[in-house]
Amino acid sequence: MTAQTPDLLVLDDNWSDLTQFRAKPEIDFERLHQYRIGRIRQELKRAGAAMCMLINPISLRYAVDYACYGQFQAHIPTTYLFVAADGPTVLFNAYDPTCRADQLRQGQHTSFFDGGTELEPAAQKLAADVVDFLNEIGTDNRRVALEYVNPSIVHALASRGLEVTDGVAVSGLARTIKSADEIECIRWSIAVAEHGVAKLKEAIAPGVTELQLWGLLNYNNLANHGTWHDGRMLASGARINPWLQEASSKRVESGDLVGFDTDMIGPNGYFADISRTFHCGPGKPTPRQKELYRLAYDEVQHNIELLKPGLTFSDFQRMAFKQDPVYHENAYVCVVHAVGMCDEYPRINPAFRGPVSYDGTFEAGMVICVESYVGAPGETDGVKLEEQVLITETGPEVMTTYPFEDALLN
Repeated sequence: MTAQTPDLLVLDDNWSDLTQFRAKPEIDFERLHQYRIGRIRQELKRAGAAMCMLINPISLRYAVDYACYGQFQAHIPTTYLFVAADGPTVLFNAYDPTCRADQLRQGQHTSFFDGGTELEPAAQKLAADVVDFLNEIGTDNRRVALEYVNPSIVHALASRGLEVTDGVAVSGLARTIKSADEIECIRWSIAVAEHGVAKLKEAIAPGVTELQLWGLLNYNNLANHGTWHDGRMLASGARINPWLQEASSKRVESGDLVGFDTDMIGPNGYFADISRTFHCGPGKPTPRQKELYRLAYDEVQHNIELLKPGLTFSDFQRMAFKQDPVYHENAYVCVVHAVGMCDEYPRINPAFRGPVSYDGTFEAGMVICVESYVGAPGETDGVKLEEQVLITETGPEVMTTYPFEDALLN
């Protein structure tokens, strides 16, 4: 097959809309919303809190499907949400009213962009709003959970006799177990990502830049109503080792390995996290490239087979695939992590980097990404692979379907 340049793939776009080739899954979005807000309230009650204040754009989408200006919100937190353990959801300072919050209100400034040097007085007003909200919902519980806020807000709440606890634990734990509707959303995001991966592979040829290849993934995501990518993880040739170098203007050369990690927040806000490594022809892969690919493939397959309900994080780490120590220095930061609307809890590092930071248990309904990067220090080549896996009652179900490379594997 003759490679098409990224420019022509965009200019002559008759391919990007995935619904031309397969039907979207049927999602009951009201049921999806009720499940997600129910999970937050369940965790609020577990934490003994009367309410939480959510500010992370992922949490806002999860709780009330508020999806406006997500990347802006991530560094200039203008919008925030009150969720009562028993009571309404109230969204403040919304740019877009089309969400599932029960009420919309004007609120206080919570970012320096909006509040400047008056953040402390704004925090006092916000604390008064929290007290008023607790009175509205008729509770005498004075414990509130907060996500990622300025210290001045914590101090203002404490000055009014409120006990503050971590809202990130509430929102993070709520997202760990996926409903059937969430699983279908994730399957669709994966399908969109893999649609883009196929075009990326088609465009690989000597002379194409890493940024042009990455642009195809981003374009495809947007064309299917996705949102953003958490990074630009694509590298080729000598830039593939060590891993975690983002896409650059480097031109791909014949014989290069081209590796990437989608890190894609796709349609409906759900994550597709897939890694593959391709070879740029017209030559054949070297024996060393094939050896590295096999090592990464074997690590991923071994660790997938371990995943099952009831397995502890520490036992998984102990039983996980052991690479030769020559690959430890450049190994990926973790061997598995969960995903939903983004990278999520839990994350488990390789055993040679020390014991797990926290223990817990894998459960049915978790979606787990299984990672491997194999590249020795001082060498040019390296291989990045990753699969997305649903843990079912009977064990692992691989959700990603994009094939591995026969030319590198065999």
